[in-house]
Amino acid sequence: MRVEKMTKLEFKALTSDNWNDFEKLFGKNGAFCGCWCMYWRLTNKEFKSKQGEVNKLLFKEIVDSGERPGVLAYLDGIPAGWIAISSREKLPTLEKSKQLKRIDEKPVWSISCFYVGTKFRKMGLMQHLIKAAIDFARENGAAIVEGYPIEKNRKYAPVSIYLGIKSAFVKEGFEELENNSGRSIMRYIL
Repeated sequence: MRVEKMTKLEFKALTSDNWNDFEKLFGKNGAFCGCWCMYWRLTNKEFKSKQGEVNKLLFKEIVDSGERPGVLAYLDGIPAGWIAISSREKLPTLEKSKQLKRIDEKPVWSISCFYVGTKFRKMGLMQHLIKAAIDFARENGAAIVEGYPIEKNRKYAPVSIYLGIKSAFVKEGFEELENNSGRSIMRYIL
């Protein structure tokens, strides 16, 4: 079943008020191996030492501070998907990445993670999450949104597509930038 067939699809920025929905979506394992969407926000050493409950508490502190680090998707009132989007400066591991290094010094907002609940996969939700992220970035004063997707030319485990699929970004109007990293860096100008 495609998302379009669902009776109600809505998006909400993650706040302290809907933290429980985020927890419900991510489950006991924090989406994957206790990540809790902290991978890009910590150094590799910090991330490995804090996987699980510590990452969860750290991410909750971010949300409780008033930062809205992304958008939750709800299908018929049930938390179904997540997209992390924030200014790139808030993602130190992304900032230090050799494969995904900055193309220029323009301020960008980065789509750094997707998570779709098991029951809601293969329904086209990623496409809708990208649209919601663009709207969220626009509402928050961003001028440029970047994504770092993979090519869907072979079968990947669901966890491997946490950065999204290139074709979904292309459908939303993102353009690939020239870079020498071997990884896609795609940009949408608001």
